[in-house]
Amino acid sequence: MSESSNSVTRFIFENLDIRGALVQLSGTWQEMLRERGYLPSVESLLGEMTAVAALIGGNLKTPGRLTLQTQGSGEVSLLVVDCNEQLQLRGMAKRRGAATPTDATPRQLLGDGRLILSLQNDAATQPYQSTVPLVGDSIAEIFEHYLAQSEQQPARLWLSADSRHAAGLFLQTLPTSGAETEDADGWNRIQLLANTLRPGELLLPAATLLPRLFPEETLRLFEPRPVIHHCPRDEDKVRGMLASLGRAEVENILAEHGKIVIHDDICNQEYRFGNSIIEELFPSAGQTLH
Repeated sequence: MSESSNSVTRFIFENLDIRGALVQLSGTWQEMLRERGYLPSVESLLGEMTAVAALIGGNLKTPGRLTLQTQGSGEVSLLVVDCNEQLQLRGMAKRRGAATPTDATPRQLLGDGRLILSLQNDAATQPYQSTVPLVGDSIAEIFEHYLAQSEQQPARLWLSADSRHAAGLFLQTLPTSGAETEDADGWNRIQLLANTLRPGELLLPAATLLPRLFPEETLRLFEPRPVIHHCPRDEDKVRGMLASLGRAEVENILAEHGKIVIHDDICNQEYRFGNSIIEELFPSAGQTLH
């Protein structure tokens, strides 16, 4: 994978009821990590979940935003990644500040907790939300369990992430159309072949990796879709939030702290306001707001 490779490539097995997708992120993933200062173990967890978000987001059919969260009792108390139908990603992790053993497993880092999947469709007033316990010893196993329960179709994930790359291979059976009867061992065979993935191979171009991994299968690859990190500053949203507090509350905050500082955790951006914000948000009688 080149440094500029940031895409999701969907594919199907022509003679089997199986679909798949390959996600490969480099620059997009590095932008999400910029100035975060995460430990390598946290980068790995967040990167793998980012890959999953892109894989699932690549199947969104209508405008909306998919949000994945893990909330647990372990050192990594929170992972959040969201992705819209345009494959615009953003995400973050939170730690409790404990010392991380170098050999800590993903399960130990997350602890007991839950996985929350939310889907906000632009046409719906309320988001769809699904909450399940964290089941599995890795991000891949957690989402395999979730997908098998929610979609009633077996699915497998192979994930990899470090400070430079995040990548993942997704496979899932489809409702049978007769191919399963003709090739009853197809799903088992495809899983066994995917299990032969060696470190680093997830970074190979899809047109190289997939035929190499499944040499006897007939594959149809679709055009790759670009994935970007999208977290623009939104001064209007922050000012709107301050305005909703009311003039008295904003004045009290300024009197106590001398300034207002708001940190947007998911985008890692800071907003600072001084006393001039009072007249900007709450102009005196007769004053025109520009």
